[in-house]
Parts: sequence; structure tokens; C-alpha cells
Amino acid sequence: MAETPIAPPEGQKTSTGLEPNTAALLAYLLTWVTGLIFFLIEKENKYVRFHAMQAILLGVAIIVIWIIIFIVDIILGYIPILGGIIALLLSLVFWIGSLVVWILMMVKAYQGQMYKLPVIGDIAERNV
Repeated sequence: MAETPIAPPEGQKTSTGLEPNTAALLAYLLTWVTGLIFFLIEKENKYVRFHAMQAILLGVAIIVIWIIIFIVDIILGYIPILGGIIALLLSLVFWIGSLVVWILMMVKAYQGQMYKLPVIGDIAERNV
């Protein structure tokens, strides 16, 4: 049986009393923390639940990648001068990229778009 796609939020209700797009945006605010809160309290709206689950997965992915980058930075620290520069650039690029993705997801959620991140979006959709 084909799974019905999650509909955009126009005219839908939420368990929180918030507009669906506002609730979805707030789910991303503190990534996995607010995502978990909205995932647990939202029982009716699949749009909000999708974005809450995607926020949880995004937050966890960022934490895991930060740990990996931290380990790589330590290893690169053993390379005089060049290792430190590469480690700094790697951390900076990931930090800026994470910030851009985080803001993009909040904007897309508020606009009522079902924007799915690669890999994470499919997992979130299956778990809603």
C-alpha cells in the first residue's frame, strides 16, 4: 500500500495550539531538544512531527560530525603549522555549513515546505 505524502500545513490543526508552520519552525530552534519536545507533544499534525523528527536527526548528525572533526583536529594538530590551519578551516567550514542548514530548515518549515534533507529527511519521513 502506498504511503500518503505529508501535506503542507494550510488549514491543519496542531496539538500545541500553534500554527503548523510556527510549530515546525520552533522544532528546529534548539535542534534535537526542541525537536524532541515537539515530537512528543504533537500527536495530530504529521507536518510538525516530520519537521520535529528531522530536527532531532539534524541535531544528532551535527553532534556526531563535530566529534569526528574534533578527533581529526587533534590528529592534524601533530602537523606543525599546516595541520593547525587545516583543522581551523575544517571546523570553520563545518560550523558555517551547519548554521546555514539550520537557518534554511527553519525558513523552509515556516514557509510550509516539506523540505527533506538528504538521508535524514527520508528517515524522518519513515518515522512519522
